[in-house]
Amino acid sequence: MRRTVPVLASATLLAALAAAPAAPADGPYGQGPDHCVPTAAQGLACHFDVAPDTYDVTVTLGGDTAGATAVSGETRRALLAGTATGAGERVRRSFTVDVRDPEGEPTGAVGSPGLDLVLGGTAPRVASVRITPAPAARKLFLVGDSTVCDQPGEPYTGWGQVLPAHLRRGIAVANHADSGESTTTFLADPALFDRVEAAIRPGDLVLIQLAHNDKQTDAATYPANLTTLAGRVRARGGEPVLVTPVVRRWFNTDGTLNNGVALLVNGLGVDHPAEIRALAAELGTPLVDLTALTKARVEELGPEASKALYLTAEKRDNTHTSVRGATEYAALVAGELRALGIVPERLFR
Repeated sequence: MRRTVPVLASATLLAALAAAPAAPADGPYGQGPDHCVPTAAQGLACHFDVAPDTYDVTVTLGGDTAGATAVSGETRRALLAGTATGAGERVRRSFTVDVRDPEGEPTGAVGSPGLDLVLGGTAPRVASVRITPAPAARKLFLVGDSTVCDQPGEPYTGWGQVLPAHLRRGIAVANHADSGESTTTFLADPALFDRVEAAIRPGDLVLIQLAHNDKQTDAATYPANLTTLAGRVRARGGEPVLVTPVVRRWFNTDGTLNNGVALLVNGLGVDHPAEIRALAAELGTPLVDLTALTKARVEELGPEASKALYLTAEKRDNTHTSVRGATEYAALVAGELRALGIVPERLFR
């Protein structure tokens, strides 16, 4: 499945890994060139044959020359943003990864078994890679739709795909968002919420953003479904967090998004963000008002510049985000989680 590409810079990375001290037999699953092959982009693709579970990844970055290294993994998840190192400098970064099967969308392609990492960036410099089991790590589950999910193919990117890059070792994003799902279908399909529910442990967070596909969900059913989701999370000892949906990029002539299309009012007149806000207050759950945050950002940029946040140019799509849009929206979510205090400060990058 992996292919060796004869690239000088990548060969240098492999030499650096080969020079790293070997991992003890009873310690990390591995480090070194036996797990990695060069990529055409002068980085490294590394594969670890591990079972579905949670793992800590520690990378030591740097080399004889200045570099800038980023790490992604599994289904295009951003795990570590570009990290600069000076000539001769070494820095260590750690994060926790959820390895599951299927590795991306729950009803999508299975993907490849084990843990796959790509160490890239504009000038990758890697000294070592270590993988250690972390079965007790806290999880941050995501329940959502295509605006949240681990999108398998470019240029589509969900904000949940980028959220891991904001977190350090000790908490893993478990993105169970799935394209096309509503509150009704997420509850009905055993591959969706039933699977999340079974994996929740006391103290885990479950962020719930479902609205885009509740086009025909009526005013009684929509909050009832969200109440069921939140209640089942709490029954497992988890903490539900309600998230209002990402806005659609649909402008009025006055340059605002003050319309039902942009703000997710469905065909039956159900105002999804308003319902979520009211329900969060009623249930006493934390609220991430992503509708308000993304509305402010899109309106700030205006009709032309805001196209870069969505796939307007590429796909004539004003609902799904580009890499830039997902990156900005993930930062908004991370900022709210930090402000709410429901993720400890020490776990943010």
